[in-house]
Amino acid sequence: MNTQTIPPGYWQDARGNLVPESKVKPIDKLRDQCVRDLCAMAEAQMRGLAKFKLQAMQDVAALVTASLEQYGVKSGGDKGNVTLTSFDGEYKILRQMQDQIVFSEQLQGAKVLIDQCVTRWAEGANDNIKVLINDAFQVDKAGKINTDRVLGLRRLDIEDEDWLQAMQAISDSIQVASTKPYIRFYKRNASGGYDPITLDLAAV
Repeated sequence: MNTQTIPPGYWQDARGNLVPESKVKPIDKLRDQCVRDLCAMAEAQMRGLAKFKLQAMQDVAALVTASLEQYGVKSGGDKGNVTLTSFDGEYKILRQMQDQIVFSEQLQGAKVLIDQCVTRWAEGANDNIKVLINDAFQVDKAGKINTDRVLGLRRLDIEDEDWLQAMQAISDSIQVASTKPYIRFYKRNASGGYDPITLDLAAV
């Protein structure tokens, strides 16, 4: 954020240099105004969407709580996946709570066991399985392991004591770091299916 005080009659360029206003081209001034106006509108829309999402999540949670209370059940209405449909079926709301998965240090033990399997299988192992295993434990630029690839190893039908122990180590290493809430809105189309009411600017 720029904290420098810009003296009257000057503009500051992207490198922080002060430029006399008389030296700023009219097209540069027009571009600057266009960008500022549109970005201000975008920020206002972003704040509006954030407020709407909060309100929507609170309303759904309140409805779930009210629905459970009619059976004498008390439970947090802000937990779990829920699908709500309007009385005529025209509209549908889907609330999802998606867990963000990370792995503990036990994952390293799983990797050692898997490496032992690959070493023993060296001659007869399927090259595709080797590639799959190597890809699963590669880290991205942020140093994070792709959870989907690691969890995908558990779907391989391999009957081997070390392998099965490695799969157990993977299961034991799973930790839920956080839970991210999602809420999506749909409207029924002419064929009876549901089309999303998109709030993604790129998809409009």
